[in-house]
Amino acid sequence: MKYYVYILLSQAKLRYYVGQTQDFEKRFIRHNAGSVPSTKSGMPWELIKLIELESRSEAMMLEHKIKKRGIKRFLNDFQ
Repeated sequence: MKYYVYILLSQAKLRYYVGQTQDFEKRFIRHNAGSVPSTKSGMPWELIKLIELESRSEAMMLEHKIKKRGIKRFLNDFQ
């Protein structure tokens, strides 16, 4: 089963957010509907990066790695 790690950007707050999920579309809608307390104040959110992985454990490890590295620095590594 596929899992996704995603990076969102709030233009309103100029802030990034990283998360992981099995159903990205549903999760993205929840972020922009204000249903997620940690992202409610940053709406609207736009997708910056979506990474598909094979397992939840891989997704959780990558999410942790991105948070530890810093989202901006992680994104700069891809450029």
